[in-house]
Amino acid sequence: MNTTDFLPQEGNYRKLHVFQLAECIYALTYDFAHKHLQKGDRTIDQMIQAARSGKQNIAEGSVDGITSREMELKLTNVAKSSMHELLLDYEDYLLTRRLTRWSVDDPRTQQTRSYTRTHMLPEQYQHMVDTRSAETAANIAITMLHQFDVLITSLIEAQKRRFLAEGGIKEQMYRARMQARGGYPNYNQSGQSTQSSRSDQD
Repeated sequence: MNTTDFLPQEGNYRKLHVFQLAECIYALTYDFAHKHLQKGDRTIDQMIQAARSGKQNIAEGSVDGITSREMELKLTNVAKSSMHELLLDYEDYLLTRRLTRWSVDDPRTQQTRSYTRTHMLPEQYQHMVDTRSAETAANIAITMLHQFDVLITSLIEAQKRRFLAEGGIKEQMYRARMQARGGYPNYNQSGQSTQSSRSDQD
């Protein structure tokens, strides 16, 4: 990393597969909650807000990551927690109504996984509950939420590695300032001084 690039203008969260999946989960959950839960049930708002929090915190974390790696990590973890809360709500829905929860090896689970890999637009999940039973819709959501958890965990680990390699924004700004003054060595992607690397080779 060139230390003069301590404010890389990234924040393009819409290209993240995990964000696209979160949008689809929100679209499905919004319709599911309104159709299959009784009006006035507080779970409606809880499920919708959990789904919204999942996608919103990924977006906010990506944008805030431009100036704060710590905040990026914090918000991404909030997204993970929110979606886990939503997962529990779907599992409770099946449990309390004595409906069947698909196993990992169930052909319907495999079919859902295959579908979501190639269908990443929210509108492809809107009104899905209109043509499927509550049991099927809830299981589709659960499968998607497990996929989300795998993706968000990978994103968090990548953010951790980047933080360890590059440090926080204050560290990057300090290195950039010192480098601009000619008093601080450049750093490679692992955070090691390139000057030290050359000295070791000598």
